[in-house]
Amino acid sequence: MRNSPVFALPASPISSTAVRWLALLALCSAYLQGGLVKLLDFPGAIAEMQHFGLSPAAPMAMAVIVLELGASLLILSGRLRWLGALALALFTLAATFMANRFWQVPVAERGMVMNGFFEHLGLAGALVYVAWHDLRSQK
Repeated sequence: MRNSPVFALPASPISSTAVRWLALLALCSAYLQGGLVKLLDFPGAIAEMQHFGLSPAAPMAMAVIVLELGASLLILSGRLRWLGALALALFTLAATFMANRFWQVPVAERGMVMNGFFEHLGLAGALVYVAWHDLRSQK
C-alpha cells in the first residue's frame, strides 16, 4: 500500500528549479560580489594583490576578476557548471591557504581567522560537490 501512487508524497519544494538556482546564486554570491567590487575599484584590487605578494599585480587582479565572475556565470547558466565549480573550488583553496593562515596568527586573533579558514574549506567542498553532481547528471 505504501508504494501505491495514491500515497505518493508531493514533490518537495526544495527540489524545484528556482530553489536550486537560488542555492547556486547564494553559493556564488561571494565571488560575484568580490569580482564586481574589484572591477569597480581596480586600484583597490591591485592593492589587494600587492598585499598578498602577487605579482604582477594588475594582471593578477584582472585574472581574479575574470575567474570570479566567469566561473560564477558558468555555474549559474549550467553551461560547463562542473568547470566553473572546480575553478572556484581551487581558487578558494589557494586563497584560503594564502589569506587565512590561522596557525601563524597570535592566539588572541586565531579564532576568527580559523573560522574563516574552515568556512572557506566548506565552501570549496560545496563547489566540488556541485561539480561532482553536474558531471554525474551528464551520464
